[in-house]
Formats: sequence, structure tokens, C-alpha cells
Amino acid sequence: MVWAPGDGNGLVVHPVGDFTVGALNCFENWMPLARVALQAQGEDLHIAIWPGNTRNTDRLTPVLAMEGRSYVLSASALLRRSDVPPAHPLAAMFATCPDVLADGGSCIAAPDGTWVMPPTTGEVLLTATLDPREVRRARQNFDPAGHYSRPDVTRLTVDRRRQGLATFIDAA
Repeated sequence: MVWAPGDGNGLVVHPVGDFTVGALNCFENWMPLARVALQAQGEDLHIAIWPGNTRNTDRLTPVLAMEGRSYVLSASALLRRSDVPPAHPLAAMFATCPDVLADGGSCIAAPDGTWVMPPTTGEVLLTATLDPREVRRARQNFDPAGHYSRPDVTRLTVDRRRQGLATFIDAA
């Protein structure tokens, strides 16, 4: 489809209740360095946003949870052929698609990679109570941004400056 330039300005986490929450969108969730940037800021609840399909969430969500020793909530959309209005410019393309293009796949994995809620299909509302102590417990033996990260050997530099077409350096 369309790719556009970006920058690291959004690679931030936010305090939400007892959690430090970070999020990535779509295939950003597959990018190890983007995940490390969030983990290094103390992320303990990762929101993985997907266009929607169980195939995106069923294997990766538990792996991300084990890697970050964090909860991972994969939020996925549902897209049915009937959701595309006939007046949409690409309606003809969708007419040949299956009835369900994106089946959902929303789910939640615990810091040890077990399911809090396995992937679901269809239109559902998921709720769960997450215990932040489980993150601390999981990080006792492995903390990817802590005692095993070895910043004396490797480290990540994240440039959060907004990127643009030109950079102007004026004389003093």
C-alpha cells in the first residue's frame, strides 16, 4: 500500500494506573528495536494494535509477553465484506473478497506467555483484570531492560526529533 517517512517521536510509554503502557501498530510489533525502545522505558503493558486477524496474534502475542516479561494486549479489528459501503472507491475490489477479510484475533497474554484471554474471532468485548505484581514476578529471573541488558556491550539510540524534508543550520 503506502509507506511514509516517520520518526521516533512516538516511541514513548505512558503511566496508566499501576502500569507503564506502550503501543505499536501493525508490523511495528515485529520490529525488535522498536520493542526494545519501549521496554527500556519500563513498559509493562504492551498494546499491539493490528488491522485484524488471528494469524497476526495467536503466535506472536505470547512471544512478545515472554520477551518483555510484560502483559501484551493485542487489539485487532474485524472487517467483513459487508462493512465496505457500495460507494467506496474500492468497493469493486472488495466484491470478490471472502465474507470475512479480518476475523479479529484480539487477545491478552501474561508476562510468562500464558493466555489471560486467547485470540477471539468476531465482534466481542474483552475485559480482564491484570495484576502488575505478575510483571515484577516474571522480571525476577529475566528483565530485558535490566540486569541482562548489558548496556556495557550493546545499546540502542532512539532519535525522537521530528523528521522533515530539510534541516536548516544558520550561521551564529
